[in-house]
Amino acid sequence: MAIFHMQINTVSRSSGRNAPASAAYRAGERIRDERTGAVYDHRNRRDVLHKEILLPSRLEQHGAALDWARERSSLWNAAERIETRQDSRVAREYMVALPAELPAAQRVALARAFSREIADRYNIAVDLAVHAPRPFGDQRNFHAHLLTTTREVALDGLGAKAGLDMKGTTRAELGLPTSRREFIALRQRWAQLVNEHLRAAHLAARVDSRSLEAQGIDREPRPRLPYAAIASERRGERSEVAERIRERYRARVAARAERAGSSRPAAAANEAPPPPPPAVQAAASSGSEQRQRQAVRAWLQYRQAHGRAAGGDAPSGELSPAETVRRQAIEAWRAERAKGAETHEPAGEPERSIESESGAGADARGAGRDRDLSW
Repeated sequence: MAIFHMQINTVSRSSGRNAPASAAYRAGERIRDERTGAVYDHRNRRDVLHKEILLPSRLEQHGAALDWARERSSLWNAAERIETRQDSRVAREYMVALPAELPAAQRVALARAFSREIADRYNIAVDLAVHAPRPFGDQRNFHAHLLTTTREVALDGLGAKAGLDMKGTTRAELGLPTSRREFIALRQRWAQLVNEHLRAAHLAARVDSRSLEAQGIDREPRPRLPYAAIASERRGERSEVAERIRERYRARVAARAERAGSSRPAAAANEAPPPPPPAVQAAASSGSEQRQRQAVRAWLQYRQAHGRAAGGDAPSGELSPAETVRRQAIEAWRAERAKGAETHEPAGEPERSIESESGAGADARGAGRDRDLSW
C-alpha cells in the first residue's frame, strides 16, 4: 500500500553536519571537504539506484559554463565556501517515500519530476539519489533524497538565499507566502505527483498529505521511531527509547478507545505499533509478558461479555458483566503502564517543527521566487 512520507531537514553546521559529507553518503561517492580536509568515502554502498544533479532549466543553454555545478564535489564545496557563519545552513534535504507498487523506472521518473520542479521553482541545484531498501529492512522502503543548495545557482557561483531558506522579512517584502504555507504546498504537490504516477500505472492506491483528522480517519497516528532505536533493535539489542514510544502510543490508543466507548477496544487491536524484532521480544521479562497476556485476556473477556450483555441492561446500582470486565481490563492496563514507569525514567524527545527562515545577509531581490502556491 502506497504511503505518504515527506521529511524536510536542514544540513547545518550548528548540528555538526556539512554538505560534502551529506552528499557523499547519499550518492555513495568519495568527496573531500576542502574547508576541513576531511574525506568522506561511501563508495561501498550498494543501495544507490540512481543519482544525478539537476539544475534550473533556464541555465541549460549555458552548457560548459555550469560544469562546476554538475560535478558533485565541486558543487558542495562551493556551498561550504560561501557560508561564513558557524551556524550556517549549507544545504537542505527533502526525503520522500517512493511507492513500491511502481516499476523501478517509474519510481526514478517520479523522483526526477519532483526534483525538476524544485530546481525550477527556487532556481537551485538538486542532488537526487534514489535508494533501494536495505537487506535487513522493510523491502517496500524505496525512497529518494533530494539534497538542495540553500542559494540560487548562477553562472559565476551560488547567489542569494532562495526558497525555504530566505528570511521571513524578505519573503514578506517580495509578496511570497510564509514558509509554513510553502511547506504545506510542497507536501500537497508531492502527493499530487505520486497520485498522478499511480494513476498512470493503472494502480488503485492513492496517498494524501493531510492529517488523519483532516481526512476524517478516526485512528491514532502511528509513532515514528528514531533510526538509532531501530538500528539497536535490528542488532538484537533492547531500546528503551523505542519501548517508551510504543508504550505512549498504546496509552493513546487505549485512551481513545475508552473515550469512544465499548465498541472501540476491538478496533484498537488493529492500531498496535509494529512490534520489536524477535530477538528483542525474546529478551523481554517473563513478568512483563504475563501482565500483557493478562491484559489481552481481560479485553477478550470484555468483548465476549459485551456480546452477551448487549441484549439487556444490568439492574440499577449493579455493574453489568461487561462493565466489570471492562474495569478489570483498564486496571490491568494501568498496572502494566505503572510497572513500565517504575522501570524506565521518562525522557523527553525533541519536537519537530517547521524551521524559521534565516540566511546570510545577501540581497535576496534576485533570489529564486516561489511566487505563489500554484505549480
